[in-house]
Amino acid sequence: MSDRFPALHDDHLQPIEPESLRPAFSTHKPRILILYGSLREVSYSRLLAFEVRRLLERLGCEVRIFDPAGLPLPDEAPVSHPKVQELREFSQWSEGQVWISPERHGAMTGIMKSQIDWIPLSLGSVRPTQGKTLAVMEVSGGSQSFNAVNQMRILGRWMRMITIPNQSSVAKAFQEFDTNGRMKPSSYYDRVVDVCEELVKFTILTRDASSYLTDRYSERKEEAAELEKRVSMKSI
Repeated sequence: MSDRFPALHDDHLQPIEPESLRPAFSTHKPRILILYGSLREVSYSRLLAFEVRRLLERLGCEVRIFDPAGLPLPDEAPVSHPKVQELREFSQWSEGQVWISPERHGAMTGIMKSQIDWIPLSLGSVRPTQGKTLAVMEVSGGSQSFNAVNQMRILGRWMRMITIPNQSSVAKAFQEFDTNGRMKPSSYYDRVVDVCEELVKFTILTRDASSYLTDRYSERKEEAAELEKRVSMKSI
């Protein structure tokens, strides 16, 4: 087998540095943003968001929940809209996120998708969600389904987030909360706890190494080409 790589630009292929994967851990609380996908007066995705916040705070996190009420549709308003700015500020602040959507017509809700669509994939040279951790959950009115969480996983990957392996799907959600809005003991609740634990672990494990984890050969090569182009233009 040949040891030549005619298609490879050796200058941009860097050896893996194990020490860069084990930086000193930050000591501040993990910062987690929760998004939920319903505006109903009785919203089980909102109730689940509150339950997740309690669990994450119990696990030592600082948590913010974004209220989607008043958020315009994507492209309906400028990015200067106060709710858009609030969402983007929360997303930038976070080190990890939880997305919780009802399943409607076999998919995540439009309200959930609108929030994700307002979070930019890139702002100049900055990728606001790249390297952040993500947990996905859904609630449904009928039997258990995984359509919404599967869709959100695709979006998380598209947003270059580290989507944790575990997930939660709460079937017949109207049966799973008591009159005070608290989730009842069940296997569904146990899975929610599992997801919260895993998210916190992955966030602590990756947040300080996220820039190294997301450093890519193709982007180093592209940036070098752009720099060479700018230098060439200046010398003309």
